[in-house]
Amino acid sequence: MGAYYEVIPKSLFKWILEQKMFWVATAPLSAAGHVNVSPKGGACFGLIDEKTFYYMDMTGSGNETISHLYENGRVTILFNAFEGPPRILRLFGRGRVLERGTAEYADFVKKNTVGTHSGTRTIILVDVHQVGTSCGFSVPFYDFKAFRPVLDEYFEKKEKRYLNGKEEESMPRYWALKNAWSVDGLPGMKVGQETMRKEGIVPLKKMVGNSSLENSRRPVNGFSVAHLVLAIVLSALLSAFLTLHGADVALNIKQRLPARQ
Repeated sequence: MGAYYEVIPKSLFKWILEQKMFWVATAPLSAAGHVNVSPKGGACFGLIDEKTFYYMDMTGSGNETISHLYENGRVTILFNAFEGPPRILRLFGRGRVLERGTAEYADFVKKNTVGTHSGTRTIILVDVHQVGTSCGFSVPFYDFKAFRPVLDEYFEKKEKRYLNGKEEESMPRYWALKNAWSVDGLPGMKVGQETMRKEGIVPLKKMVGNSSLENSRRPVNGFSVAHLVLAIVLSALLSAFLTLHGADVALNIKQRLPARQ
C-alpha cells in the first residue's frame, strides 16, 4: 500500500543508498514546454539528512533539469526496486543548482567530503517536502552488472587534451555549446551562457520539425513568444477601441451640452 511522509523515513535511508540508479523529473512552467525525465546512474548521490537529497549532475548533451530548476525549482526523484521486495519511492521537492566553479559548489564538496569527476558540471540539491511510497508490483527484476565507465573516460580524456593546450576542449566551451539553453529556450548553465556570449559560440540546435525553437514558441518567464505577441496585439486593439470609443463619447456629450451664449 502507498504511504506519504513529510520527511524521508530513517528506515529507508539504507535502501535508497543501495540503489544503482534513479530518475529525475522536471518541467517548465509553460504549457507548451516539454516535461523531462532523466535517468541517473552511479554512486554519485546521497542524503544529507531526512529532508535533503543530492546528486552529482554529470555533463551531457542536454540540460533540461538545470533549466527547469532555475525557472521554477520543481523536481521529483524516483527510485524503484529491481531486486528484493518491490518498492517505488518518490521524493517531491524544490531543487537548487550548484554550478561547478562557484563558491557554493566548493563549499558543499568540502563540507560533505563529496568526490567529484572530470565530467561533473553541477550538484543538484533537493529540499524534500513530501515522500511517497507505493507497491511497485509490476516493476520487473533486473540483475545489476556494472556501472558504465564511458562518461568518466570521455571527460578525463577531454580534460587531458585541454591541460595539454587545446583551449577548445574546455568544459565551459562544451557547456556553452550544449548546455546554455533547454529544448524550449530556457536559459541553462550560467557559465555556459557567459562563455557563449564572451566567445561568440553558437549553441547546438535542439529538437527538429515543428517542435524546434525556430518553428515553435520560446518560453519567456513561463509564457511563449506567441503568447506575448498575442497579448501585445490584443492590448493594441483594446487601446484603439478605447481611444475611438472615448472620442465618440466625448463628441456625444459635447453635442448634448447647451451652447454657451
